[in-house]
Amino acid sequence: MLTPPADLPEGVLRGAFALTGLEYAPVGWGSHHWTATDAEGARWFLTVDELDAEQPDASFHRLRRALDAAAALRLPFVVAPVRPVQRLGEKYAGTLYPYIWGESFSWGNWPAASHRAAVLDMLVAVHAAPPAVCRRAATDDFVIPYRDGLEAALTGGDVADTGPYAAPAARLIATHAAPIRAELDRYDELVASADRSRSVLTHGEPHPGNTMRAADGWKLIDWETALLAPPERDLWLLGGDLTGYTAATGTRVEPAMLELYRRRWLINDLCVDLRRFRRPHSGNPEDEESWQLLRANVERGLR
Repeated sequence: MLTPPADLPEGVLRGAFALTGLEYAPVGWGSHHWTATDAEGARWFLTVDELDAEQPDASFHRLRRALDAAAALRLPFVVAPVRPVQRLGEKYAGTLYPYIWGESFSWGNWPAASHRAAVLDMLVAVHAAPPAVCRRAATDDFVIPYRDGLEAALTGGDVADTGPYAAPAARLIATHAAPIRAELDRYDELVASADRSRSVLTHGEPHPGNTMRAADGWKLIDWETALLAPPERDLWLLGGDLTGYTAATGTRVEPAMLELYRRRWLINDLCVDLRRFRRPHSGNPEDEESWQLLRANVERGLR
């Protein structure tokens, strides 16, 4: 995120994690990040996630299970929390990570074939997690959060004046209602025929932006979305030829499941961004970025 949350004082973070220094890091999207130091001068990376306002306890429980599973993997490339995730009031939860020195990347295409190959190797190892580790994570139920708001917007009607992007977002969805409805219907068809018996531990978002190249090798970061799910939940983001995955694991990659997760990513983004504008918002930098993402997903992602 681009700016720190105004309703979470840095003093709360320092006290909760015994930190002496904090510097906000406007990196990534969805979570807030700080670089931090403790009384002994050790350097850390602090991540804070906003919990679902309607179900904060359930949201925290899912987050805790995801990060517990990542920590239990004990793989050298997994950047896991150094202590359990901590609740920060009703709205937030925070996690302290080791600070990794290395090269970072951004969301988008793979910078090199070797980068993609390294992530494939890491996913093969994650997907082979033993049952004791897998049981720590929640299971993907294929439900898309905040879908009800998107469904409501598709039907039109009055729009609450919740902020500067409320009306533009409603018009955008209404204008593209037909392709959005087709996207939702196709997703539901794929879910109805999905084989749920093929679940493995998945990262959920293994794109270039969630990788780093450190002195001791590649790292896979940001495990907040870890779930038990079919392997295609991760594999669709790799793109290209996936025969190497089948050769390494003996698991056939299912094209329908790749399609399911590709469509779900788009629908999930629509739902999350639209929800932002159906709630009170001020037009801050995060709102502007979310508006640009919503427009891009509707105007180009549905083609």
